[in-house]
Amino acid sequence: MPHAASLVGSPRQNKLLSALSAIEWQRLHGAIKPVFMPLGQVVYETNARREHVYFPTTSIISLSYVLADGRSTEFAVVGNDGFVGIPVLMGGVTMPSRAIGLREGWAYRLTSRLFQAELMQSAEIQRLLLRYAQVLMTQIAQTTICNRHHSIKQRLCRRLLLSLDRANANEVTLTHDALANLLGVWRDGVTKAARDLQRSGIIHYRREHSAVGPGSVAGLPGSPPLSRAARR
Repeated sequence: MPHAASLVGSPRQNKLLSALSAIEWQRLHGAIKPVFMPLGQVVYETNARREHVYFPTTSIISLSYVLADGRSTEFAVVGNDGFVGIPVLMGGVTMPSRAIGLREGWAYRLTSRLFQAELMQSAEIQRLLLRYAQVLMTQIAQTTICNRHHSIKQRLCRRLLLSLDRANANEVTLTHDALANLLGVWRDGVTKAARDLQRSGIIHYRREHSAVGPGSVAGLPGSPPLSRAARR
């Protein structure tokens, strides 16, 4: 875990928190706490109570559905664009999905009890977070369509873009095994797709860690969700 307090960063790095008015932020400021999210840390386990909600700043969190045999497939990614804790927003306390740290970094968390109290007091916060819930549902819908109708190469491109958009970087630290698990496909398929993309000059990878080069994976044909997710 980083020792320098300066690495924590501002909660305003999270786009939802930065969108709050000065009055709303003043009320939340004392209750929201920084927490370091190591790579691979389980934030929520399947059907566990959501005791906190998390607003990532430099970390990225993967949401996945886990089958009875242990296999899982990712259905959404949350970074500094949003928050983790939609069940709490909707009045629930559990959800049959797992949240796990996919990129180490920082997040700010708030207890579910205080979060729900703020929702009751503030129409502004309600509107903001419900709009984000709609954005997340759109991402889930796009993921579903992409998983059903697109090739592994297109799905890999989309997945890399999701991470890049939230990392504000041109490098993604993910092994082929991890990507295969996130996409719900065999590792050999990911390896072949990554090799094809590298030959095209779109990505570069070494020792199973991927980095996107100067080309844009959004330019691949036949993948509408990719073009909407393209980095600007």
